[in-house]
Amino acid sequence: MSTDILINSRSYEVRLALVENGVLTEFHMQRPMEKGLKGNIYRGRIVRVLPGMQAAFVDIGLERTGFLYVDDVHISEKDIEKRMLGQESSPAMDELSPAPVEINGRRSHGANIEDLLIEGQDVLVQVSKDPIGTKGARLTCHITLPCRNLVFIPLTDHIGVSRKIENEEIRTILKEQIEEIRPQGTGFIVRTVAEHAKVEELEADMEFLMLLWDEIRDLARSSKSPALVYEDLDITLRSVRDLFTNDVDRLIIDEKAAYDKLLHFVRAFAPQLQERISLYQGESPLFEAHGIEVEINRAIEKKVWLRSGGYIIIESTEALSVIDVNTGRFVGKNDLNETIFKTNIEAAKEIAYQLRLRNIGGIIIIDFIDMEDEFHREELFTTFKEAVKKDKSRINILKLSEFGLVQMTRKRNSENLHQLMCEPCHYCAGEGMLKSRRTICYDIFRKLSRNAAKASGNTVTVRVHPRIADILLKEEELTILQLEQEISKRLVISPAKDLHIEKYEIIWQR
Repeated sequence: MSTDILINSRSYEVRLALVENGVLTEFHMQRPMEKGLKGNIYRGRIVRVLPGMQAAFVDIGLERTGFLYVDDVHISEKDIEKRMLGQESSPAMDELSPAPVEINGRRSHGANIEDLLIEGQDVLVQVSKDPIGTKGARLTCHITLPCRNLVFIPLTDHIGVSRKIENEEIRTILKEQIEEIRPQGTGFIVRTVAEHAKVEELEADMEFLMLLWDEIRDLARSSKSPALVYEDLDITLRSVRDLFTNDVDRLIIDEKAAYDKLLHFVRAFAPQLQERISLYQGESPLFEAHGIEVEINRAIEKKVWLRSGGYIIIESTEALSVIDVNTGRFVGKNDLNETIFKTNIEAAKEIAYQLRLRNIGGIIIIDFIDMEDEFHREELFTTFKEAVKKDKSRINILKLSEFGLVQMTRKRNSENLHQLMCEPCHYCAGEGMLKSRRTICYDIFRKLSRNAAKASGNTVTVRVHPRIADILLKEEELTILQLEQEISKRLVISPAKDLHIEKYEIIWQR
């Protein structure tokens, strides 16, 4: 299987496509005006503690305050001692305790938020989820710093190995190597790309991460909250750190300055990748040459056609996403049950692909076409579970319900593709529906009847959208004649292209 990373880099926007066997499977983008915050570290200030929600709001210098849940709080022994003595709390970026400590006989991870934080306190926090919709950023005090081979967890005494490294012998060797070279009390997670890494490479990553952590703490101590103390890598460099695994054959980028910057980064952290990085110099734009533009446009449409002729509909709200499966034009060959089963199986594979491509997260409800055959239901569930295994995000799936529904969750760290590339319709304000033309006509009639007695003139002009004017002058012609007699005034319908279809103006003659 061939896997490529394609990067279309411009000053106003950087777009990244992960292509497997010629098919777009992941799409990421970054715009300087709308840059994501995930991974950034801030010195923030607690502005409000909410015991009822066991959370706190933290000012990190953004338009909306961040949200810090009690399980994401980490404070030092010094702070605990001062709190118990009734003294003022020190900033949470002082020397932090790597292990849970006790507060009045309770461990800190079981304590209440009001025992851990007070308003006005400074804390060192990292963005774990970008702001989504009307919600502020999700924050954590458990800092993580990723590098090519390792993830540094400075406040936790722990060694972990990526679950995708399945060979137990290799896992054991990696743990032993990290144990030998790590400083006491620090934590590290070995990433998937480090499966065959040398000890020297692990040691180099470790040294870099620890120096970076020292810089972050020094800057945090000298900064005045709210302040940004560490900004995560841009999308181009993150592509090497997070996506450029041993399975990736090529990375192609189409801008010389970005290409040079990428090579400089690779020479320092992954010199073995240099030969797989190339500068695109073709005549056609990079994404058009590989058919990516068409796929991106399809990825923001609600309806996705299946090869059989069936289709799925994807609808997202702030709380959850709903996916509906339909047979569409597919009529099958033998019987209805077989037709439904084949449509569901094809839809299951397509839905798994679309969730990853569109980066749909949170609660997801899938309405498959109902099937009576228990074997078919089990086969569908197994097929769907297999299809989502390629997805890097954490996924939980419940069994197919009696109504043919699958309930699942997919970890959401950032806005999905639809939210990134679209905005609410200025006509319907995101409702997806408008008042019908006839409803608008009758709104006008009621307003005319209600206000006619207040006007002294003999004529009233109604300015409306041309589509409303059309129905008023044709289908509602008889109603207008009756209304003119009722209000004793002549009605003039004036089409106006500049008006929203739901808006109208009633001008009374004086």
